Amino acid sequence: MVVEFSMWPMVGASVSEHVAKVIKMVDESGLPYKVNAMGTVVEGEWDEVMGLIKKCHQLLAGQAERVITEISIDDRKTRSNRIEGKVASIEKVLGKEIKK
Repeated sequence: MVVEFSMWPMVGASVSEHVAKVIKMVDESGLPYKVNAMGTVVEGEWDEVMGLIKKCHQLLAGQAERVITEISIDDRKTRSNRIEGKVASIEKVLGKEIKK
């Protein structure tokens, strides 16, 4: 499954230091992922992805009294490498590379 999530602690205008800690945790998980300006996309099995998101949320919850987490799940059993594949599919339709 492919999951996009974003989370941020309610600690002020800039949260990049806190988000960097989450991305470090995602990177160390070994799961395929991509970071974008508004969230992170991770691919894997339900328990491993949701377990990772839980750990990330708990990390931020230890640093702030309030944490907002948004999750979007695309659970398609018959495909893998979907982080790259979904983008490649759109590029094929457009006939050109898109900005990444």
